[in-house]
Order: sequence, then C-alpha cells, then structure tokens
Amino acid sequence: MSTIQTPITHSTAHYLCAIHKLHEDNGYVRMVDISKLLNFSRGSVSIAIKNLKKKNLVEEDKNGFLNLSKVSHEKVHEILANKTLLYYFLKNFLGVTKNTAELDSCLMEHVLSAESQKKLFLYMKKMQTAEKENGNKSCVKTNLDFLNTCSNFKQFKESQKGDTFI
Repeated sequence: MSTIQTPITHSTAHYLCAIHKLHEDNGYVRMVDISKLLNFSRGSVSIAIKNLKKKNLVEEDKNGFLNLSKVSHEKVHEILANKTLLYYFLKNFLGVTKNTAELDSCLMEHVLSAESQKKLFLYMKKMQTAEKENGNKSCVKTNLDFLNTCSNFKQFKESQKGDTFI
C-alpha cells in the first residue's frame, strides 16, 4: 500500500476532504464546486489543484472532472478518522465545548501519527467498555456507537464518509 511520504498541510487536507465530500455528494467534482464549498476564489482553487496534481494527489479526467488518487483517497479516510476520534475525545472525554472540539479536531486531524490513531481508538473503546461494566459510574460519559460497532481502527477508518462526524 502506497502512502503519502511527506506530511500534508492543513490547506491540502481541506482540499482533499472537499474533493472527497463533493464526489460522495455529487458523483463528480469540478473546480467551481470546490470554490463554492470552501468559499475560495476560482483562481486560488485552480492554483491549489495544479499543485495537488503535480504531487499526484489529484487526477483530472478528459472532461475536467477531478478525482482523488488512490493514495490521497486513503489519506482522506485517515484524516476523517482522526477528526472524528479527536472531536469525540475532546468533547466526550475531556469535556470541551462542541465548538472547541470542532476547531481543535480540525487543526490536529492531519498531524496525528498512525500509532497515535490506533492507540487513541483503543483507549476510547477501553474507557467506554469500562464505563459500561461499572454501571456507568465513571467520570467519562459517552455512548459512541462507532466504538461498539467497529472492532478495530482499520474498520473505523474505512467507514468514514463525507466530512461529518459519524
């Protein structure tokens, strides 16, 4: 399995996730769609997409429709999984506000290592299981379905869709 060798920037993560979301919603992606979704000028989007194509993260077909490369598609699922894990960890386990959890998870989503992803998922799963086994007598109050339905991080990562928290 190929992976992106250099860390991606926050901006690149937003573009890749936007392409992923638009493709899921519409079945196709054009630069104008990205421009509208991200509220960026068409010129800015054109420059960014040109750079993403040079890095083989985005492909453009003969009709001008954009697609993620296999590597960047995998990276998007990783980013979305990170964002979801971080959002619920911050909100449900640490008790920060929803707005703070959304902002902070967005800022951290693309920098979490593979090891930390898996460990965070397992920790959250373990804490939720312990909470239930103790009759909900815990400082952590959570009932996150994905911790019950996904047996491992790989399954959780592959289940990510759009740009919302599952």
